[in-house]
Amino acid sequence: MRSRTFLALVIAALLGPAGCRSSAPEKAKNAGRGGAGPPPAVPVAVATVTRQDVPIFLTGLGSVQAYNTVTLKTRIDGQIMAVYFREGQEVHKGQALALIDPRPYEVALQTAKANLARDQAQLNTAKANLARSKALLDAGVVALQEYQTQEATAGQFEGTVKADQAAIENAKLNLAYTRIVSPIDGRVGLRMVDQGNMVHASDTNGMLVVTQMRPIAAIFTLPQEQLPDVLAQTRKGKLTVQAFSSNDQTVLATGKLETVDNQIDPATGTARLKAVFDNKDGALWPNQFVNIHLELATTKDALVIPAAAVQRGPDGDLAYVMKDDHKIVIQPVTIALTQGNIAVISSGLQAGELVVTEGQDKLQAGTFVSPKMVSPKMVAPNMISPSMASPGAAPQSAGALPASPASGPSATGSSGIGTASSGGAASEPAASGTRPRGAAGTSGHSSGNRASPSHTAENLGSGQ
Repeated sequence: MRSRTFLALVIAALLGPAGCRSSAPEKAKNAGRGGAGPPPAVPVAVATVTRQDVPIFLTGLGSVQAYNTVTLKTRIDGQIMAVYFREGQEVHKGQALALIDPRPYEVALQTAKANLARDQAQLNTAKANLARSKALLDAGVVALQEYQTQEATAGQFEGTVKADQAAIENAKLNLAYTRIVSPIDGRVGLRMVDQGNMVHASDTNGMLVVTQMRPIAAIFTLPQEQLPDVLAQTRKGKLTVQAFSSNDQTVLATGKLETVDNQIDPATGTARLKAVFDNKDGALWPNQFVNIHLELATTKDALVIPAAAVQRGPDGDLAYVMKDDHKIVIQPVTIALTQGNIAVISSGLQAGELVVTEGQDKLQAGTFVSPKMVSPKMVAPNMISPSMASPGAAPQSAGALPASPASGPSATGSSGIGTASSGGAASEPAASGTRPRGAAGTSGHSSGNRASPSHTAENLGSGQ
């Protein structure tokens, strides 16, 4: 009995250290798998809910037209003796552009003057004879019939003199027509005839075309549903119009809405409108296609977020809001309208809150996140300056974010503020996950520049 007990003790002593060694890694492994540690933070891009004035725009495709276009044609026949302009030259009203041979018309003027002198002499003789006949008639020397004949002769010469004077004026006018002058300030196009050619008043083609470039006009169309809102705003004053380049990124010119056409095209259901631009820098050119942004009104102190922060849920629009503890709360929101890359919020958010603009596909309520960067400045379509519209423009910071407790120096840097990198989040909508949309169901970066009539009317009340 004692020998068995001793043997059991020896075996237990030999197996004890091995058992401890084998259980230690297992305990460490199990501890690593357990939920005692905090969950990993999901990297996201966030932006601050802010307040700013948001202009409401209507957009349409337009075509630039010269404010005045004049095709210069000769009014007389003759040979072109001189050309005083260069193709593409800026000319002023009254400036001489070409000269037609004036010699035939100078001769015609001299002939008319000579005829006037001859007939004036004959008129003077007829008047003298009439005066003598009058004296003889009073003395009873001549008959009344002879006096009346002399009176008619004097009247004929008076008519002839007046015709000669008219012929002189006509000859002067034809002589003036030999100088082709510009009737307006504008730009000369390509020359259609050269020096030495014969031109005729009956020619179909002109000699050159002068187009007025300053100011310049643009004709654009809008759907007929938007016309009542436009007319209502035009009664309050001139509306601002901006002409954008074909890629809708660069502002070419800013002008005013001049008029609305008096009828709607029944084939397209659109109305034609005319805007006028100073065009001092010559950015607009006749027949150039441009994108027109008509500023209908401005919503004052609107609550705005990046359009990329708006997501579509089963019950409507929503946004992922990051709280102070870096946890996510799903907040339903109501979108008033979408302009450019911003969305105007009518309810659901408060100024100063942080919303997620990228990485929403990995989030749910209560998810712990790590903000990596701030979003660029939110702008409406016509608030884009040429420098901001350029591809190399750097995003502007909207403010600093609180440091994530779970993120170390490698994630946020020493200050706890994320920096933009090639792999960081941007302000554009996320490629994965739900697609952001406005109240009309359109993406904030696709056709968001156009405010629908219902949205426009809805936001014109207190937003003036």
